[in-house]
Amino acid sequence: MRCPYCGSLDDKVIESRTMANGESIRRRRECISCGYRFTSYEHIEERPFMVIKRDGRRQPFDLEKLSKGIERALEKRPVPTKVIEQITNEIEDEAYIQGKSAREISTADLGELVLKKLYNIDKVAYIRFASVYKQFSNLDEFVMEVNKLEAKEKQ
Repeated sequence: MRCPYCGSLDDKVIESRTMANGESIRRRRECISCGYRFTSYEHIEERPFMVIKRDGRRQPFDLEKLSKGIERALEKRPVPTKVIEQITNEIEDEAYIQGKSAREISTADLGELVLKKLYNIDKVAYIRFASVYKQFSNLDEFVMEVNKLEAKEKQ
């Protein structure tokens, strides 16, 4: 560790302590060259979980953005806030499990996870989310999705 006072690379650790949350280590050091004492912190640096957009861009997974999309689909529907929080957490967990090795998930896979949850909770919210997620460009596509939903219901 480079001494912040004289720039020397020779130091010794006087004391090490695990921080309260257990995610980092605090080390008191003393420069052998000049005797200056300083503190360093050591922590694990994790790569953020990423979402691969349709155009190939990658951006960090944003739970708030996911939550807002689900809330928008369920707006004015008889679904308690607690259920919305629960399915958001379940989707987050499933996304992390699905993208565990690469630390990333595509928006297509993430959208399918949301649709699966919404289908089980509220069919209107499912259609609302599907219309945005699948980017319906005309009324026929919307009607086809509703017909698929009705066919599933009859089975």
